[in-house]
Amino acid sequence: MRLLVVEDNAQLASLIAKLLKENGFAVDAVATADAALAAMDTAHYDLLLLDLSLPGGDGADILKAIRRRGRSTPVLVATARADVTQRVQTLNEGADDYLVKPFSLEELLARVRALLRRSPQLAETVLTAGNVALDTASLTLQVADTPIEVPRRELVVLATLLRQCGRLVSRQNLINAVYSFDDEVTPNAIEAAVSRLRRRLEAHGATVSITAMRGLGYILVPADVHTPTL
Repeated sequence: MRLLVVEDNAQLASLIAKLLKENGFAVDAVATADAALAAMDTAHYDLLLLDLSLPGGDGADILKAIRRRGRSTPVLVATARADVTQRVQTLNEGADDYLVKPFSLEELLARVRALLRRSPQLAETVLTAGNVALDTASLTLQVADTPIEVPRRELVVLATLLRQCGRLVSRQNLINAVYSFDDEVTPNAIEAAVSRLRRRLEAHGATVSITAMRGLGYILVPADVHTPTL
């Protein structure tokens, strides 16, 4: 899952991005209203974390702009504006939640997860296929009830494939889920991550298979389900 943090306080933005990345999210962080709108025109985001007081524009204008465009991206407003009238107005304009600064990072993370659970595609916390179970809240993976250690990026790849179990996931969709704008992505980064993940799963007796569809992407299915070939 990919999140956009719109926050002009560089130190706070860095802390938020670090927290979210440690919990399995790909994160882009921008500091202005124009940069936020440009980012949303470039990439798909599962959630927007938005400050209201921004240089060169008000965060409320971003909120209104994306709602006018018909986008239903969940928006968590995190701002120092504590006035009740402001909170009511912002929620009425399309915000999904409102958090007043200063806030604890633990509460921020909990609210992010709560908003993401409202999405039908993202509602399930534990994703399963065959004997594989991935808890997306704790970022823990079990194969046949045995915990195994897997690097974060491979867990994100696995979560993306599990959410679309039996369906093709394009290479670009995997890149969008795993990497933020400031990450260096080598030409074969996704192929290498899938290959490592496949080997780990096979080594632990996972009853799922990940099949590469040449030029298209990847499909994960339980081992007893036939994967179409192209």
